[in-house]
Amino acid sequence: MKVLITTPWVARYVDNFRADFPQVEFLTGESEVDLVAAAGDAEIVFGPVSSPVLRAAESLRWIQSGSAGVEWMRNTPELAGTDITVTNTRGAHATTIAEHAFGMLFFLTRGFDALYEAQKAHDWQRPLKKPGVGVVGMTMGIIGLGNLGRAIAERAVAFKMRVIAVDAHEIPQPDYVSELRLLDGLDDLLSRCDVVVVTTPITPETRDMLGPDKLRLMQPSAYLLVMSRGGIIDEPALVEMLREGKLAGAGLDVAAIEPLPPESDLWDAPNVIITPHSSPTSSQTHGNVAAIMADNLKRYLAGEPLTNSVDKKLGY
Repeated sequence: MKVLITTPWVARYVDNFRADFPQVEFLTGESEVDLVAAAGDAEIVFGPVSSPVLRAAESLRWIQSGSAGVEWMRNTPELAGTDITVTNTRGAHATTIAEHAFGMLFFLTRGFDALYEAQKAHDWQRPLKKPGVGVVGMTMGIIGLGNLGRAIAERAVAFKMRVIAVDAHEIPQPDYVSELRLLDGLDDLLSRCDVVVVTTPITPETRDMLGPDKLRLMQPSAYLLVMSRGGIIDEPALVEMLREGKLAGAGLDVAAIEPLPPESDLWDAPNVIITPHSSPTSSQTHGNVAAIMADNLKRYLAGEPLTNSVDKKLGY
């Protein structure tokens, strides 16, 4: 049996698989031409699949994404009409991203940017340039209550915050979430919350979901954290709000264009922290992703149902 690995960042998860699965041949390629040439005999692909690779992969039965997000499927629309199974690694990154989100929140609420600059200048900064804000008693609103949204909500409750959420689907309401509504409750959430966290997947329905009119529903004292994917919020509108003092701060781990272009106005917007889509990265995450992929490969070889199936039409 042959498994085609389509990108180097997925290859690092399967470095040890050759010893664990001697009956499987793992194929790689340096270019799209190489991948197309190798795809013909591949029954499994680890990583995203382009249209040329999909057309060449006549024996393909299963695609295992190395990430939770599978937005690459938008560039391979013909995949939706096939019987090829797609799985992802949802849940593997939730803990690390949740920790990152709170790191961003505390950076903003405790004024760590000004304190760090003072430290570098050997300045015992008194009085404080940015007096801290406490999060106890704040209301956090979560847009998208999947694995990531729930991981953040659990930590918010531990900090004695109140959590409300919206989701695109009817899902069970966890005990630690005070209110859960469908997306028709988005305006209410934006207007009421001290912290708004974007954790929804990027889909045709969520792209540009938080445009200028939506963002301006937020309170001037509120914070916005964008953790899932870029393209959901209107970045120019966010910059304008930060410059005008109509938002207390923002944390962005994702952007509509990645890498974020050097000329982007986001870099120099006030009260913003930007990280390079690094929130999923940790030694724990690496192990979690590899474990999901290995478990699914064992299941496939044994003829058992796979975990983390993706709805190809919904895109998650």
